[in-house]
Amino acid sequence: MPLSLSAQTAYAQLLDAAQAVELARSVANLRGSFASKTVKGGVYRYFQYTELSGRLRQFYVGPDSPQVRELIAQHGEGRPMAALEPLARSAIALGCAPVLVPHFRVIRRLSDYGFFRAGGVLVGTHAFLAFGNMLGVSWGDASRTQDVDFAHAGKQLAIALPSNIEIDTPAAIDSLKMGFLPLGSSDGKHGGTWLSPRDPDFQLDFITPQHRGGVPYRHAQLGITLQPLKFMEYLLQDVQQAVLFCADGAVVVNVPHPLRYAMHKLIVAGERGATRAAKSNKDLRQSAALLAHYRQGSGWEAREAWGDLVSRGPGWKTRALRGLSAVEKLAPELGVQDWLDSAGKR
Repeated sequence: MPLSLSAQTAYAQLLDAAQAVELARSVANLRGSFASKTVKGGVYRYFQYTELSGRLRQFYVGPDSPQVRELIAQHGEGRPMAALEPLARSAIALGCAPVLVPHFRVIRRLSDYGFFRAGGVLVGTHAFLAFGNMLGVSWGDASRTQDVDFAHAGKQLAIALPSNIEIDTPAAIDSLKMGFLPLGSSDGKHGGTWLSPRDPDFQLDFITPQHRGGVPYRHAQLGITLQPLKFMEYLLQDVQQAVLFCADGAVVVNVPHPLRYAMHKLIVAGERGATRAAKSNKDLRQSAALLAHYRQGSGWEAREAWGDLVSRGPGWKTRALRGLSAVEKLAPELGVQDWLDSAGKR
């Protein structure tokens, strides 16, 4: 079901505003205090704050002046993030889909710690929810889940991170005080999953493409072990930006390209096994919904995404065709297979 034009406009405005706030992160976004130092008769202003890692930092603002005092006054009036709250509430009132508040808290905290700026990607059903707002579509209840899934390309990251970047992901999770506990991995270290004893269905998963050997990958700069999964490398190409929100605010996140997400679901649906039939069906429903949307246009994008998928080897192609047949059985009225045939599937 399409979102109204006013809802689509509200989402676009919220995305622009959230991106501007993210780009302009500065003193006004940090929790801390100002201090003065007198050096050789001159008064100089500094801002001191505690890094998310727990280390006290201080940087120079400038000599005491009307301009610096104005900056200090603006900091006291509130952070720019607060300006996103009315825009988020407006988007929700007009029909855009919000994130559940506990999930939003987790996602925003990881953003605060720099997870997305370091190449992290939000995947799974929360990405699917974001796609609805991005594409101007309401998915209904199909976008609800209790898992929050994060991915990182790990060794295959296409951007260069500064050598001194350190993101303490476990500290970010602990700082939420939501009771998440890490599951251990086979090597005795923390694995890629956190569970909440208070709500066993609420879990955080951190995943990465599977490399030779299929062992968990310890990402030193992120401070976390990533669980390897097959076929993830396809999903983590051509990453997009979206804004997730609830009544408490908004946050910019990285998400996969919607078409790649849809076609990736064709492959993974058949990998879950009979014991996870409900998740397989959800995979197929999400894929069908996205493919139905793109069927109205964007043939070149479909050709590109499908061509990349099937060119990765016979195993990839066999699984993708099997998933496509399953989507056809689930929603034959969509005619997705004929559309991909005409888009150059074979």
